[in-house]
Amino acid sequence: QVQLVESGGGLVQAGGSLRLSCAASGTFLSINDMGWYRQAPGKQRELVAVIGRGGSTKYGDPVKGRFAISRDSARNTVYLQMNSLKPEDTAVYYCKANLLINPGRDYWGQGTQVTVSS
Repeated sequence: QVQLVESGGGLVQAGGSLRLSCAASGTFLSINDMGWYRQAPGKQRELVAVIGRGGSTKYGDPVKGRFAISRDSARNTVYLQMNSLKPEDTAVYYCKANLLINPGRDYWGQGTQVTVSS
C-alpha cells in the first residue's frame, strides 16, 4: 500500500508561483512514476505533469513552459513548481504514483486546492 501526502497548495495572485510537494510512504520497495493531475469546477480531470523513475517527463499542454516537475527518489517525493500562474490554473491538484512491481495500479493523494486570483 502507498499513502501520498500533499502540501504547498493555497491562494496566490495571478503571475505568482507555488511549489507543491507530495511524499509517498507505505509498504513498497520502489516507486515507478509520480505525477500531478488537476480538476477544476466544471472541467474534466487533466494531466498536469508526470515524471518517470529515470527522470523522463510529460506535461499537459496548458502548463507547458510554466510548470516544472521534479522528484527526489531517495525521499519518495515529487514536486511541482508552478510559475506564471493564471486564474485558469485554479483547481484541486492530485498526486498520483505507481510502483515498479505493478505499474498498472495507481495510488492517489487526497488532493490540495490551488486558487489563483485575478
